[in-house]
Amino acid sequence: MILKTENITKFYEKQCVIENINVELEKGEMVCVLGHSGVGKTTLFNVLAGLLEPDSGRVLLNGEDITGNPGNISYMLQKDLLLPYKTVLNNVILPFIIRKKDKKQAVERAMELMPMFGLEGYENKYPSQLSGGMKQRAAFLRTYLTGIARDEAEGVLLLDEPFSALDNMTKYSIHQWYLDIAEKMNFSTLFITHDIDEAVLLSDRIYIIQGIPGVVAHELRIENKPKDREHLKDYMLSEEFLEYKRLIHSF
Repeated sequence: MILKTENITKFYEKQCVIENINVELEKGEMVCVLGHSGVGKTTLFNVLAGLLEPDSGRVLLNGEDITGNPGNISYMLQKDLLLPYKTVLNNVILPFIIRKKDKKQAVERAMELMPMFGLEGYENKYPSQLSGGMKQRAAFLRTYLTGIARDEAEGVLLLDEPFSALDNMTKYSIHQWYLDIAEKMNFSTLFITHDIDEAVLLSDRIYIIQGIPGVVAHELRIENKPKDREHLKDYMLSEEFLEYKRLIHSF
């Protein structure tokens, strides 16, 4: 188990937002936290990232208690947050600069990864010159390099609705790309969405958070997804895919 929570509860003022939340992430897994707006998904991720301290419970990374200790897990927020006055290259190496790492080595590492992230030839472009999908890939690369900059090679990523700003055609393309790169680089991904199709398409497991305060009401394992990304469109039209959707809607 690479990441887990134990009975996380968080209050805002006197209002309990999430209660006794237990989620787990295995190495190489892609796990979704699914739920309506306002059930505490982002609050949970802020606790996981150490940006908020829970009122009770703890967060474990490789068995080590990291509760309330930021900087241990790479965290990508809903917006890409690329700095408009910096080039793609200078945006993605920011984690190294912030940690006062050697800039030359940072540039070399980033340049090695540009082709894999679909950014080769765009290193000196500015965010305003990129498509929505390319901005997201740049944000993914910066998030991944955040872990490398702090000498953490596990590749644990927290992604808060990473695809929500994209149009449907671009979103599907980025889904395919992320599944491929996550497999190649052995990412362990915990991501938030309120999109049921996206949850079923991408996830190995889904935690469904419901209620006020938010609790993990259901856990669902997605079986027999096609390994060949070319067949994902067929899978999305399959009876099996639709049955998962029906099941989630029934909860």
